[in-house]
This record gives sequence, structure tokens and C-alpha cells, in this order.
Amino acid sequence: MIFSMTVFGTISLFVKKIPLVSGEIALYRAFLAFILIGVYLLVKRQKIHFREMEKTLPLLILSGCAMGINWILFFEAFNYTTVSVATLSYYFAPVIVTLACPVIFKEKMGAKQWICFFMATLGIILITGLDINSENDNITGILFGLGAACLYSVVIILNKFIKNVDDIQKTFIQFVSAAAVLLPYVLLTSGINIASLSGGGLISLLFVGLFHTGVTYCFYFSAMKGLSGQETAILSYIDPLVAVLVSVVILKEEMTLMQIIGGVIILGFTLWNEIKGKKDL
Repeated sequence: MIFSMTVFGTISLFVKKIPLVSGEIALYRAFLAFILIGVYLLVKRQKIHFREMEKTLPLLILSGCAMGINWILFFEAFNYTTVSVATLSYYFAPVIVTLACPVIFKEKMGAKQWICFFMATLGIILITGLDINSENDNITGILFGLGAACLYSVVIILNKFIKNVDDIQKTFIQFVSAAAVLLPYVLLTSGINIASLSGGGLISLLFVGLFHTGVTYCFYFSAMKGLSGQETAILSYIDPLVAVLVSVVILKEEMTLMQIIGGVIILGFTLWNEIKGKKDL
């Protein structure tokens, strides 16, 4: 799990080296990942029993479509703001899920959940720099990050309804669905431009699709089987921490003091929201 989260946190290093629009990068990411996982399923001789998942298949397809659009928005955020700000905005997703659960699952929000919601929202405000009329593209990048968070929260909520489906098979169907919805979008917008990639850009694209997505998702789901939900939630925060370090240390992107405070507030309170105490059990 630690390995998977660390790898996820470094994806920006490779995405920034691919001179293609976000939609096309997301398409190839989904395509390469489902090809790799498809080969894995063939080698393991695992058959996908579509009849047994007849009731959940529409939800799987819908979650895959949301995942593909989520990738577009997340990658697009990198074009307008720093990796750290884009990632911290993206990690507003657990807060969105917390707000949605009382409506969808009839769960009650206690004082702890409301505190986490308001504090995480404060963190987002601090990250924007409190200047909504800023001439730079920072606000646009944050909005793309929050849009990606909304789509990722849709994936999380839909997955709560998808039961008795093997994680690897579920991911395979989601990647196929993501590629299916991204292909017409790319054809109607930017078109296919993979032939224009140089050696470095192509290697980065292969790395994003095969290693960052295909291989690492398999590691991630394999690790989840040996961990509790709380352990998984805590370790998942390695991803944004690594992303921030990559942004500041390797990419040399600046973070203001207010953005650092805002990031700490977002990660701290969303993590606290996911850690269950005795009263929550």
C-alpha cells in the first residue's frame, strides 16, 4: 500500500512530460491499463462472469465513465496551478462523500463530520489565497481540481453499491468504460496526436498507463485485502504528501504560507473524518 500510494503521488512528473491535451492522456491511460489488466486476467485464467454481475454492470460502467472524466479534470488542473494545489484540491473528495452520504445512504452527520466539512472548506479558501479576482490561473486550476474531486466522489459512492465483484475485474470493466467514453470525446475535440510524441513523451505515457495505472492498481487492490478500512484510509494520505514533495522539491513550484496551512487543514481534517473512534464504531 505504501508503494502504491508513493507511485500515485509521482504521476505529475510524467504527465507534465507528455505534450498532449488532458483528454488524450486520460484516454491512453485507460487504454493501456485495461490492456495490461486484461493480459493479467488471461494469464490467471480468470473469466469475467457478466451474467452474475448483471445488476451491478450499469453501475460499473457509470463509475468507469466518471473515472475517465475525473482524470481529464485532474490532469487539466496541472496546466493552471501547481501540482501541490491541484492535488490538495482533489483531496476535497472525502468531504464531498461525507456530505452526500446523509442524502444517499440516510446516514446522520455528527458534530465531527460538520467540523471536518467546515475546516476542509476553510483549507480550500486558504489555498486560493483569498483572491478570487487573481489575474493568474490559480483559481481555474483549483476549480478543475475540485471538479475532479466531485467526479472521484461519484466513483467512491457508486463503488459502495457494487458488491461481490472481484476488485481486479471491477477495475478492468471501469477502465474499459473510461476508454469507451473518452475515445469519442478525444475524436471530437483534439483528435489523435500520439504520432507527434517524441521518445521521452512516449516513455512517460507508457509509464502513466502501464505502471502508474495498470500495475499499481493491481498492487493497491491486492494490498487492500490485507488491511483494515482505517489502515487503508490512513495510508492513502501518502499520495498527496508525496505529490506536494514532488511539486516543491523536484518541480520547484512555490507554495505560500497560507497554501501550506490550507493543505495541512484539508489533509488533517479529512483524515480525522475517516478515523473512527470508539463512539463511531
